[in-house]
Amino acid sequence: MPPLLRPALLPRSLTSRLFSTSRALPIARITIVGRLAADPELTVTSTGQEMVKYAVGTSYGPRENRQTSWWRVASFAKEGEGRERVLGLGKGTLVYLEGDASMRKYEKDGKVESALSIVQQKLEVLKRPDSSLDSLE
Repeated sequence: MPPLLRPALLPRSLTSRLFSTSRALPIARITIVGRLAADPELTVTSTGQEMVKYAVGTSYGPRENRQTSWWRVASFAKEGEGRERVLGLGKGTLVYLEGDASMRKYEKDGKVESALSIVQQKLEVLKRPDSSLDSLE
């Protein structure tokens, strides 16, 4: 069997190059299908960078005992049509979201808390409250 078909026998530096030409970075990708909890809003970070913040809700379980999870999302789309389309979405819009997830820790009332942060990479509108279709990248 040729050596390239048996990556376990190759040095680690060579096996990473078999699958990618870029440096390997740890990343957690998350996919969510849910409804917007409220209209997205434009905010400015402490460093002056503009971002769109919004929350997406996902529900599961039987109707009489349904549970909802809320996901906070940030979009750093540059000023223009893409950002304006996100800002134009309304509460209740069904969306398909792909984003990069990371855990962050903070202190609240002397206790260390953690939260999941999601940075939007792709957003597709599946159904608006008025039933029209649209998509964003």
